[in-house]
Amino acid sequence: MPSQAKLPAGRGAAEGVLAAIREGFRARDAARVASVYAENAVCTIVNRNNPPSRPMVLRGRAALLEVLRDTLAREMTHEITHVTTGEAGFAWRLECVYPDGCKVVGLYMSSLEGGLVVSEFSVDCWDE
Repeated sequence: MPSQAKLPAGRGAAEGVLAAIREGFRARDAARVASVYAENAVCTIVNRNNPPSRPMVLRGRAALLEVLRDTLAREMTHEITHVTTGEAGFAWRLECVYPDGCKVVGLYMSSLEGGLVVSEFSVDCWDE
């Protein structure tokens, strides 16, 4: 289980959390990404396979870590773009590309408490 990151409160926390997420995606380090999520974080994911009426809901850092390990084990690039930060959280876009050119885009809204992500809502879509 990854250790929990210690980050400042307010806008500085959002920027610090985002930096850790960005570093984790670049290094394909699922534990680094998960370290900035609260132990009891709830992440809701909507996409083609998990429509709004039946979203995937990940409860807890361990569940998130499992999904991150699967995602980051895939041969693809990851880039975080278009970020907006505030004291209560931040929004960001994740753009991924597989070697065959297939693209994936995710839009995320992350809420913070105590310098950690406590809830997140994302919408993902991909080329088929």
